[in-house]
Amino acid sequence: MESMAGVVPCNTRTRGVERWAIPGLILAFVVFYLLPLMSHGLWIPDETRYAQISQEMLHSGNWVAPHFMGLRYFEKPVAGYWMIAIGQAVFGDNLFGVRIASALSTGLSVWLAWLIAGRLWHDPRKRFASALLYMSFGLVAGQAGYANLDPQFTFWVNLSLVALWYAFDSTTRRARIGAWAVLGVACGMGFMTKGFLAWLLPVLIAAPYALWQRRVKEVLSHGPLAILVAVAVCLPWALAIHHQEPDFWQFFFWNEHVRRFSAADAQHTQPWWFYLPILLAASLPWAALLPKTLMDAWKHKRQPAIGFLLLWMLLPLAIFSMSKGKLPTYIMPCLLPLALLMGRAVVSWIEQAKGRTLRINGLLNVLLAVAGLVGLAYLQFSRPVYENTEVFSLSLVYIVLLGWLLSNALQALRPLLLWAAPAMGMGVLVALLPAAMPGVIINSKMPDQFIAEHVQELSQARTLLSNDLGAASALSWRLGRPDITLYNSTGELKYGLGYADSAGRQVDMDSIDRWMKEARLRGSVGVVMRAHSALETHEVELLPLGGKRYERGDLAIFIFPKVQPE
Repeated sequence: MESMAGVVPCNTRTRGVERWAIPGLILAFVVFYLLPLMSHGLWIPDETRYAQISQEMLHSGNWVAPHFMGLRYFEKPVAGYWMIAIGQAVFGDNLFGVRIASALSTGLSVWLAWLIAGRLWHDPRKRFASALLYMSFGLVAGQAGYANLDPQFTFWVNLSLVALWYAFDSTTRRARIGAWAVLGVACGMGFMTKGFLAWLLPVLIAAPYALWQRRVKEVLSHGPLAILVAVAVCLPWALAIHHQEPDFWQFFFWNEHVRRFSAADAQHTQPWWFYLPILLAASLPWAALLPKTLMDAWKHKRQPAIGFLLLWMLLPLAIFSMSKGKLPTYIMPCLLPLALLMGRAVVSWIEQAKGRTLRINGLLNVLLAVAGLVGLAYLQFSRPVYENTEVFSLSLVYIVLLGWLLSNALQALRPLLLWAAPAMGMGVLVALLPAAMPGVIINSKMPDQFIAEHVQELSQARTLLSNDLGAASALSWRLGRPDITLYNSTGELKYGLGYADSAGRQVDMDSIDRWMKEARLRGSVGVVMRAHSALETHEVELLPLGGKRYERGDLAIFIFPKVQPE
């Protein structure tokens, strides 16, 4: 009787998962991924940069060489810009159009989690758990609404490694050939999104796995197919960019690969252990499950599926840790195998009625929420983050924290039944928090909102000027004009400004007075300035008097009218 009593609920739960899993995941995708895309302005520097580059590609018709505000920009290949440009072509030059590529890429990665989990485990509960866990990882969910190349690149890497497993796991020659071909397509598109890493990662996993499973001959016989397909995908653009911009490959290879990996002065330099705490933060609200998941996986590492997933997670993590340049988003390709291992572990704990780890996870997240509520209340009383006019935004933050607290409290109270509740807390966070930013952050990190209020006046200016790349790219995107003159600022455009045909696109403080006089003789001048530092304040002071001036936080917009010759 006891055995039968245990079987019926299990079967019932399985049928329920099969019936509601896909509709539930699609609904979560729409509510938590798509609906918030229009709720906040573009963040600097990444979103404004990628929005402008893709818009310029769309408007100019140059789909080969990326240009940033009319200047050569060779830090990344072209496919990621294609996708963002297509989003703007379909949905318009708006926030939704700019971000839809990231949201869809993440949604497709969730689908891959669902697909490969079914192939690995043959269990609807593990398939649903893996997809839900991946979808609700903080780093994954956060980047889904952010116009960046990492969600796209992560999808192509995920697709390549899912295809690799299908290639090893397939029992027919036709299926194996198809999987190797898909692997080639994914590697080719990944390469055209962010570079050579898309080719390295599948090799990094395939080589040790094939040696371990004694399937080297299979890799050597079918691997060339993937290489040929990848080359076929990349070669037309590679030849086109070489013909149009011969300097592209030298800059891209040395600056974005060799220098970033090994140079002491590489961008975003961090210590080797940087990704250890980042991995914990990236896996929130499931961080407390991470240690036991990895320990359980290590115990079963001799199983081919578990071994493959561990290689997929740990080897790229090691490569990223060895690199001098590091950003949190670089480890996103490591999160899908983690979700698969975690999904397997969670279902196993539920089957064995072992809810301790799940309960601890819920309690730790409750403590985080309580700390957030107390910290926010203290700041508002002692050093207010939100102004008196921002009651609605402040209310949204409290809703986010309370949603996080309640959802995780449910997991802590009923860990076996309500284990998935923290996903709702993460959904509420990614849906509401971007729209709940205080004015001080909006004004400093989302200048396009301020610019949008004065678009009509700025669009009538004959000449445009800005001292900040983020503000300049926001201005360029809002007006659909790449011709922004940079005032005492170069940053990541230093390389593009070095070309002879870019002369006149930059002005320094010593020349600004003469430049302004000459520009105003030709017509009105629109200026967007940031005045956060002492240097930037001095840059503002060197501008001429008169004209219209609008200020918000550290930003200022000037409209200088045309003057007549003396």
